[in-house]
Amino acid sequence: MEWITVIGLIIVGIGLIILEIIFVPGTTIVGIAGVLMSFFGVYLGYDYFGNETGTIILVVSSVAGMVTLIYAFRSGAWNKFSLKDVNSGKVNEDFKATLAIGDEGITISSLKPIGKAIFAEQELEVRSNGGYITENQQVTVVKIESNRIIVEPKLNS
Repeated sequence: MEWITVIGLIIVGIGLIILEIIFVPGTTIVGIAGVLMSFFGVYLGYDYFGNETGTIILVVSSVAGMVTLIYAFRSGAWNKFSLKDVNSGKVNEDFKATLAIGDEGITISSLKPIGKAIFAEQELEVRSNGGYITENQQVTVVKIESNRIIVEPKLNS
């Protein structure tokens, strides 16, 4: 039973360390738990079986951990789970040909201060001058800079 406990702790610990390195960014509970479990497994090896066997367990588990880690990196295991798509689109592309200062539209979401509005059947991301504008409110374009469209609520006259 002692062997199962020692080997199980070390294997689960190494697995958590690899999981941390490949899949979980930064230092988190997963990696810390893996290190603690591995150390505790080695400690129990010394405690249950003595110094000679404990040292063998330490060396074997260290080599096994390194071999497993090297294999995981060389095999490209993380490539199966990594994001490969690239978002090449930009906000409000090609709107300048159809939109000018003074054009009027209607918001389709609230602007807090960014949201969406429709201008001549074209849905665009717009920004208020810092204020809150509710949904379904008439707006007027007051400024266009780069890909930002600045709007203000239309004043009813």
